[in-house]
Amino acid sequence: MVELTHRPRRLRTTPVLRAMVAETSVEPRQLVLPVFVADGIDEPRPIGSMPGVVQHTLDSLRATAAAAAEAGLAGVMLFGVPKPEDKDPTGSQALAEDGILNRAIAAVRAEVGDTTLVMSDVCLDEFTDHGHCGVLTTMATGAVVVDNDATVELYAEMARAHAAAGVHLVAPSGMMDGQVGAIRAALDADGAQDVAILAYAAKFASSFYGPFREAVASSLQGDRRAYQQDGGNVREALREVALDVEQGADLVMVKPALPYLDVIARVRDLVDVPVAAYNISGEYAMVEAAAAHGWIDREAAISETLTSIRRAGADVVLTYWALEWALGREQGRGRRAGGR
Repeated sequence: MVELTHRPRRLRTTPVLRAMVAETSVEPRQLVLPVFVADGIDEPRPIGSMPGVVQHTLDSLRATAAAAAEAGLAGVMLFGVPKPEDKDPTGSQALAEDGILNRAIAAVRAEVGDTTLVMSDVCLDEFTDHGHCGVLTTMATGAVVVDNDATVELYAEMARAHAAAGVHLVAPSGMMDGQVGAIRAALDADGAQDVAILAYAAKFASSFYGPFREAVASSLQGDRRAYQQDGGNVREALREVALDVEQGADLVMVKPALPYLDVIARVRDLVDVPVAAYNISGEYAMVEAAAAHGWIDREAAISETLTSIRRAGADVVLTYWALEWALGREQGRGRRAGGR
C-alpha cells in the first residue's frame, strides 16, 4: 500500500469541515435583487422567459423590498417599465417626477429607509420608443446613431431626479463615454454627495440579455453594438473600468457575469473599489429551463453559479435568486452543492 503524507481529502470528509475551510462564500449581504416595476398594472405580471420573476405593482414592489431588507440583502435594483403609450424618442418619462421609476424609488425608500439599499438603473432604454439607451441623431452620412453627449446630459438629470426621490445609489448602464463624471458632477452640485455610483463599467453586447428585454417590454430596433463592448476585448474593458474609476465611480460592474468571469478577475486585480457582477436574465433563464426539464439539480446549479461569480472576484452580485438564496440560508439551505 502506498504511504501518503499529504491527503487533501481529509479536509473534505464532513460538511462542517468543508464549511470551515471554504475559501469562498455567498452571503445575503453581498447580494442585490433586481426588480421590475410596471406602470398601469393592477397585479404582478409574470415574465414568461424568467419563471418566478414578475413585473411588480408599486404595492408588490414595496412588499418585496421589505422582504429583501428582512432577509439581509444588500439592496434592490429598480427598473421602471412605463406604459407603452408613454414611450417617446427622448424617454421623457425617465425624468418625469410622476414617472414610474421615480415613484418606485420614493415608495421603496419610504418602505425600507436605510435597512437595505435602494438602487436605480440610470438608462433610457426602457423609456424610449426605439429601445436604445439614449437619444438618436442622424449623421451626415445618413447613419442614425445614439448621441453620446446629449444622452449623458439626460443621464445626469435622471440621476438628480433619482436622488431627489431618495435613492442611495445610482447605476448608469448605458455605456456612454463620460456618463460617470457627468452624473457625479450633477449629484454634487445638488448637494447629493452621499449618493453613490455603481458604474456599469464593462457591459458587453450579449445574446444573454433576451429575457431582460421581455421583462422591460423593450422596443429595441437594431442592436447596441455601437456602444456596448465587444465580447472579445479585455484590454478595452479594463480601460473603460479605469476611466469610470477616474471619473468618480464608487463601485464598478461587469455584465454579464458567467461568460466574463475572466474579466471579473482582471477587474478585481486592477481596481481598489468594490467590484460587482450581474448574473443576468439569460443566465437565470438557462438554469431555470434546464431544471424544469429535470436535466440539472436546480439548487446545486444556483449555488455553483453564485459561488463561481464570487470566486472570480465579485464583491457584490446582482442576481434574481438573491431573495431565495437569503431565505434559504436562514432555513439552513443554500449550502454549496456536493457533487462528484
